[in-house]
Amino acid sequence: MMPARVDGKFWIWPASIVAILFGLLTIREGGAVLFWSEAARRAAGQYVPFVVWFNFLAGFAYVVAGFGLWFRQRWAAALAFGVAAATLAVFVAFGIHIALGGGYEPRTIVAMSLRSAVWIAVAAVAYRFLWRTRRRGGL
Repeated sequence: MMPARVDGKFWIWPASIVAILFGLLTIREGGAVLFWSEAARRAAGQYVPFVVWFNFLAGFAYVVAGFGLWFRQRWAAALAFGVAAATLAVFVAFGIHIALGGGYEPRTIVAMSLRSAVWIAVAAVAYRFLWRTRRRGGL
């Protein structure tokens, strides 16, 4: 009996949906803090502006990457990797901000951990089923 073939659609489509929804929520929440709602700013507490700005702008990249994944575009794998790397870089900068005594909300650590994990996973799926497969002549 031959082993079951792992179909990229099983992984790509959920990853693309997560990326798009995550992006839309990020844009909405970040936009509320930055532009629209005093209540959202108060609820955000002692937020770190460069983290909120990064997340807000990255939300647009999340949506673009999600649609690229949905349509199985190889460039979406590179974008997902870039988003993951940039998120980790901002997380490190945030850590330095904290280490230097800067104010912050503890929930930002949880949020950035979640963002990092999600984008590492999305990038891994994209690499496995778009980047690597297409380079070998698959799909």
